[in-house]
Amino acid sequence: MRRSRGLTTALVLSIVGAGAGVGFVMMPSASAITSPVAFTADDLPTWQTNGIVFAMAQAKGTVFAGGTFSAVTPPEGAAGTEQEAVNFAAFDAATGAPTDCKLSFTVGEGSATVRALAVSKDEETLYAAGYFGAVNGVPVASVAAIDIASCTPKASFHPSFPATVRALAVTDDTLYAGGDFGTVEGQTRERFAAVDASSGALKPFTANADEPGRAVEVTPDGKNVILGGDFFYVNGANSHALAVVDATTGANTKTYPSGYIPTTSVVKDIATDDEGGFYTGNEGSGGGVFDGRIGLRLSDFTEKWRDRCLGATQYVLPYQGVLYSSSHAHDCSLEGQFPDGKRNFFNAQLTNHEGAAPAPVGGYVRSPRKLGWHPTANDGIGEGIGPRVMTIAEKDGVKYMWVGGEFTQINGKPQMGLTRFASTGDVGAPTTPVASASSVKPGEVQVRWRTSYDQDDSKLTYRIYRNGSGTPIATVNAESLEWERPQASWTDSTVKAGQSYTYRVTATDAAGNTSALSATSSVTVPASVQAYPNQVRTDGASLYWRYDDTVTPYVADSSDGGNTSGLHVNGPTLRQAPGALTGPSTAIAFNGTDQQVYSDHRQTVGSSYSLETWFKTGTTRGGKLIGFGNNTTRSSGSYDKQIYMTNTGRLVFGVYNGSTRTITTGLFDTFNDNKWHHVVATQGPSGMAMYVDGKLKDTLNVTTNQAYEGFWHVGGDNLSSWPNRPTSNFFAGQIDETAVYPTVLSQAQVTNHYNLAKAASDTVTEVSATEDTYVNQGAPSASYGSATSLAVRGSGSLYETYLRFNLPAAPAGQVLKAASLQIKTSTQTGAGTADKVSVVPVTGTWSGASTSYTTKPALGATVLGTLEGIPDGSALHSIDLDKSALTAVLGGSYSLALTSNGSDPLWLWSAESTASEGTPQLVLTFGQP
Repeated sequence: MRRSRGLTTALVLSIVGAGAGVGFVMMPSASAITSPVAFTADDLPTWQTNGIVFAMAQAKGTVFAGGTFSAVTPPEGAAGTEQEAVNFAAFDAATGAPTDCKLSFTVGEGSATVRALAVSKDEETLYAAGYFGAVNGVPVASVAAIDIASCTPKASFHPSFPATVRALAVTDDTLYAGGDFGTVEGQTRERFAAVDASSGALKPFTANADEPGRAVEVTPDGKNVILGGDFFYVNGANSHALAVVDATTGANTKTYPSGYIPTTSVVKDIATDDEGGFYTGNEGSGGGVFDGRIGLRLSDFTEKWRDRCLGATQYVLPYQGVLYSSSHAHDCSLEGQFPDGKRNFFNAQLTNHEGAAPAPVGGYVRSPRKLGWHPTANDGIGEGIGPRVMTIAEKDGVKYMWVGGEFTQINGKPQMGLTRFASTGDVGAPTTPVASASSVKPGEVQVRWRTSYDQDDSKLTYRIYRNGSGTPIATVNAESLEWERPQASWTDSTVKAGQSYTYRVTATDAAGNTSALSATSSVTVPASVQAYPNQVRTDGASLYWRYDDTVTPYVADSSDGGNTSGLHVNGPTLRQAPGALTGPSTAIAFNGTDQQVYSDHRQTVGSSYSLETWFKTGTTRGGKLIGFGNNTTRSSGSYDKQIYMTNTGRLVFGVYNGSTRTITTGLFDTFNDNKWHHVVATQGPSGMAMYVDGKLKDTLNVTTNQAYEGFWHVGGDNLSSWPNRPTSNFFAGQIDETAVYPTVLSQAQVTNHYNLAKAASDTVTEVSATEDTYVNQGAPSASYGSATSLAVRGSGSLYETYLRFNLPAAPAGQVLKAASLQIKTSTQTGAGTADKVSVVPVTGTWSGASTSYTTKPALGATVLGTLEGIPDGSALHSIDLDKSALTAVLGGSYSLALTSNGSDPLWLWSAESTASEGTPQLVLTFGQP
């Protein structure tokens, strides 16, 4: 019996703290794991087998493993030599090393194997079953009892099972068995039987089945036995793969006729918990199989949920409210989780739903949510199943999950047949977040990042750092799984127009393991609202990909509150300029062969929606611009709600509602002319419509489409069997400003978007210093033009810093709307200052190569900007400058000085420094008057 306890409330995305100077952050215990997951995903050094482990059990801190192998060896790189182990080995649960208990399971003809192990409730007897004729030379017939203390077979226990026994369950006085046999002790017992736990004498229990038994589990009250296997009939009654029988007589208590579990599937394992549930692990072959897990009620043996993931479940283990399972799950689409692709060999999910169970989907109540526990394995040898069996042992206050099977790798490292995980000692850090920052209006920056992945923690803490500060400006909690990485975000509302900011993000798990800092994302806050992106957000886009990102493989979702970021496939080209909009916006380019972007998590699409994107191409092979499909990197099997281009450059908008229904631009209405074009497609209560460059092209009275869960694709996906199908599924060209709306955009909104793309926007120019130096009253003849640091101090030994810039002229029709000086304090101790720093114009002549304190230039009296103190710690700082003063000198060379009246020096990186983001620069924002 495997036990379970209460559940834990899910943690949702929330702001923990915000604002500058958050300061000290409480870190969790170094060994903590977020409940209800009870084990880390970090594998511990464990001895290995040279074959397959089919069975495991544990008693008093010792783990027993049985299977088909002949030796055990030390873990990779560890000391020790190979030891003989004939189909059986015993291990110390805490060290992973073999104990002195040596048993040899052999057979005269054929290959011996151990397929099931069970321990008596008093933990004094180990029962073993499989196909063997002797244990350490003592004759037996495929079932044996072992005295654990002495590690010797009990000669008095020798029931005769003439064929392979695959499953065992034991009570105080009875041992139940399932397998391939048709008789026991010469009496008819087809596939299931019961013997006395002490003597091995056959009991009256009769539950005859027509095909092999693979699983046996006694209900916690001892009144019934749950049977699993390949069978179609039990005691003459139709019951496929699963049945419940009376524990004394074997008479049917509950049957499950063919169809409840598909005829192509079998039950490989059954487990109960102490919360009124039992669970099956299922495996199938051929079409229409059921490979997942079922959760049922012990009260009436009815189903509470069904997990229809595909991938041959071998074992189920409920523990503390979580159902752990071993399989090679590769497609959980029917559960609304990961699509067909990568194999997940370990899964953990809640045993019960949190709150009311959801409504059935496809006739079944979906399983409770999966949790963040995902050690990796491989298919391995034999049948290529991977992990097959699990058990939990405790020693010295630490719990260990042991796993056996036919894998040859765990977490990417060589490890064969056996591995284990502990309840403490999590050392794996989350993956590094991929961050992006953008601003579409004054006073606001959106910091967005793809949530990280941690093998044993789905609830992570993110810290956002601004301008290189060592203190986070905000802390955000968010959930993620390997296949479900929604975007998280935080809005910085303490920013100033015309200033530049940088952001970096880290992820921390419950044990305090912290990722590296994300790559730096930089943004300049505009002096006025950016019309086009602001309108897209205002009109309610739920997905908005602008393609201005500088890092791969991430595409930020710039919608208001959206969390559907995108992932690049096969490296499309970033930062293509000019983009579709007037101003600094960039586009993304696809090769038309295998590149695309897909949305990062599964979703559904309602009956009303709008698709919008800009594109530029000269292709004659067509391709998909945007569409909705049920897979990610693999070609989708369901795909519609899409816009694609034909070979001749015509545009098609199509949905599927039992047949393909499309709108197509005219025969000569083509758009592969290497110019930017705007396309919008809508569907809702009034039917379908398609607009190009702000004009309605056609409508169709179709209000329905195919309902499924899937992912948005841009740049490519399946187009098989669609009208006017192009040569290529993939689009060759540039795409920009892709948006999806949960509503139908009106003609006026579409036209407005098209016109706003031409609206002038702010232009930001960053001008680095062409020359800089500082002077030092304490060394009056020294020049510091080649130094990597600059200094400012007003009293004592005076320091002054001088910066020279070549200022651009204002772009035609634009004026200077904002100006700031950006500097970065150095890493030396005490680089900050408590004093006010002022920026003034330099009126005299100077040069970096020769200017010293003795020859320092004259300064102007006009203060262009100030900063009231700068804290210690290397970080970026911006000083707002008088834009009118700078307007007068645009288009020429201009020098600034940094001065102070106090005695606390300020140390900055100079233009000669190689420090990231460290060189002084002016940030100039130009825009419409």
